[in-house]
Order: sequence, then structure tokens, then C-alpha cells
Amino acid sequence: MQNKQKKTMADNYIEKQYEAYEARKAAWEKENKYRRKKTAGARAEAGNHPCERLFHNQGKKVVAVHDLSGVGRVSLMAVIPILSSMGLQVCPLPTAILSNHTQYPVYSFLDLTEEMKRIISKWEEQDFRFDAFYSGYLGSPQQAQIVEDFIRKFRRPTDLVVVDPVMGDNGNLYKGMTEEMVTEMKKLICLADIITPNMTELFRLLDMPFQESMNDAELKAALKALSDKGPSIVIVTSVPVKDDPHSTSVYAYNRFGNRYWKVTCPYLPAHYPGTGDTFTSVITGSLMQGDSLPIALDRATQFILQGIRATFGYEYNNMEGIMLEKVLHNLDMPIQVSSYELVE
Repeated sequence: MQNKQKKTMADNYIEKQYEAYEARKAAWEKENKYRRKKTAGARAEAGNHPCERLFHNQGKKVVAVHDLSGVGRVSLMAVIPILSSMGLQVCPLPTAILSNHTQYPVYSFLDLTEEMKRIISKWEEQDFRFDAFYSGYLGSPQQAQIVEDFIRKFRRPTDLVVVDPVMGDNGNLYKGMTEEMVTEMKKLICLADIITPNMTELFRLLDMPFQESMNDAELKAALKALSDKGPSIVIVTSVPVKDDPHSTSVYAYNRFGNRYWKVTCPYLPAHYPGTGDTFTSVITGSLMQGDSLPIALDRATQFILQGIRATFGYEYNNMEGIMLEKVLHNLDMPIQVSSYELVE
């Protein structure tokens, strides 16, 4: 009887202790829930405060879809320093790694087509977001398709897409460039806001026979026809100037406003690989900084000219490209003399 009474008292004690524990637990959970709610509200309120927003990271990210060459200031070796010096964070999506660019007689080449898919997958998994997409030389139709899918999946309404449709020059396709690649490039430019073909690429994208020169009316019609395929802004480089072999022009069409622009600069008889990558990089950086289209054209053409002039006087292997290191600081300087023209 005594043992039974002791057992009942013990059971009652345990039951009371458990009830007290449950009460403390409920009170703790209620208090903690209130604190979380209060903290979340305070954070939301702080996030709406101008000073709080002031210190958020407002740096813009640009995905650069280019190859990486160990020697030669081309592709990513031009894109990264230029856009970085213009205050933009460059996020490379490398298409290949080369010992040196392909205009050298020999080079090693590591294709990264499959790795591109894995990189994009990890970016999607972590919900990374970008402010601009900028593609250059693509090594295969499959890479072009990967870039198309990537843009469709990641692009937001306010994001900028820039495509430099690298395919050929002087009326011919580059070595290894196929008609299938031309077909895929025609699809890719439909997704772009801005494209920067040279004259050869302009004709290829329009399925027109190559012409060494065009008058203003013909060139305006070609730019408009290319814009009708998708891009709002079409910029064509390396346009010969009639009766002036010592000058070259850049023409641009902006569908918003239906206006045509032109910038003409001196032509120096020297070939430096990577000037196209440099030009489009400055255009991209300028527009991301808020420059108007004609000012961006001016900045890009003047920067190329400065780079060539800074390099031209040296006993130097032109295959290494223009000496960017000597002129990068110029990107911080305002345009001194505007040379753009409105083409009527």
C-alpha cells in the first residue's frame, strides 16, 4: 500500500513537471514568435529608409560570354579590364580556354561547351541575377543555342542584351565558321537589344551579297532591316568613307526615336586583334553608365583610336593587341570633343 502511494505521488510529480514544461515551452514560443515578427517588421521598415538603401550593393553585373586567351588582349582579356574600369562587375561565362588567340600560327584549345551548361545550372540553383548579357565569339552552333536558352531563362524585362555577332571580316567568314553557325547567329540576334556587326557580318545576317561600300541611303535601309529582326540598336563598324581611304566610320540606328548616327575617325594602317571586343565593351559600359547612344559611339571610337596611337609607335608584336594598360584611365575622362553626326 505504501509503495503504491509513493508511486502515485511520483506520477503526479512527473505529470506536474511535464505540465510546467509545456507551459514554459508555449510561453517561450509565443515570445519568440513575437520577437521574430517585430524583427522582420523592423528590417522591412529599415529597408525602406533612404540611408539603408544607400548602402546596398548597387553595382551592376554583366555576364560576358567569351573565350579566354592566355596571350593577346582579345575576348575576356579585353572585356574584363574595360568593363571593370567602368565600374561594372564582370561575370565570365567562358566558352573556351586558349594558350593564345587563334590568329597566332599555333595554339592550344580547351572547349568548355559542357562546362557552360554546368556553370549556368549552378547560377540558376543559387538564383543569381545579372543586369546585362554580353556575348562575343562563339565556337559552335551548340554554344549559340546554350546562350539563347540562358538569356531566355535568366533575362528580366530591364536587363540589357548585347550581341557582337563575330563571324567574319573583309567579305569572308573566319576559319572554322560554318553556315550553320550563321543560321544560329541570326536566331541569337533576335534576342538582343544591341548588336555590333562589321560590314561582312551585316550582309551575312541579312542574306545579302557583300559590298565593299554603300551610300548613306543603302546603309540606313540595311540597319533598319536588321533592327526589324529584333535588336533596338544596330551599330555597324568598319564602314569605308567614300573617297577617303584614311578615314573609317561607325554607323548606328536607334529604333526608339528612329534616328541614325555616324562617327568618323582617322584610319591607321595597322591591324590589332581584339579591337572589336574593345569597341563593343566600351559601348556596353557607356550605355550601362547612362550615356546616350551618340556619346557611347564617341567614347568607343575615341578609345580605340587612343589605344592604337598609344601602341603604334612601339616596336611591338601587333598580335598582342592594343596596349590597353596605357589608355584604360581615359575611360574615366569625359568626352573632350564630340564628333558624332545625325544622319538625315
